[in-house]
Amino acid sequence: MLQGRELSLEDDFLGLEGCNEILNATRPDVLADIHDAYFAVGVDAVETNTCGAYWSTSPTAASTTGLKSSPGRVRRSPANAPEAAEAVDGRMRWVLGSMGPGTKLPSLGHTSYDYLKQTFALQAEGLIDGGADAY
Repeated sequence: MLQGRELSLEDDFLGLEGCNEILNATRPDVLADIHDAYFAVGVDAVETNTCGAYWSTSPTAASTTGLKSSPGRVRRSPANAPEAAEAVDGRMRWVLGSMGPGTKLPSLGHTSYDYLKQTFALQAEGLIDGGADAY
């Protein structure tokens, strides 16, 4: 659904091609619209826009984009979704936190399992703090 939006690489993605979680800060309205669309057709759970959260939490990955490591970007995503979840017809809805390793994989020698474990812990902390129901 993000690809169907007319989002600007420079303004919306801040020049960071493929860094979808930057939209948590720059275009939370677009993400809320997408969550609302899913809830409107009867979906009971939506996923946070944090699949690439590794970019936000890992100093190594963040440095490849010029971003500072910021678990706060992870916290913002689930914080947007619960508002949409609670606003729909009084039904119980869930916000599922999405976690991902990004492009640096230990199996390919890009990083270590210990380092990846640390970044996943930061992602989980951000999702919990942001109000995700599960991750």
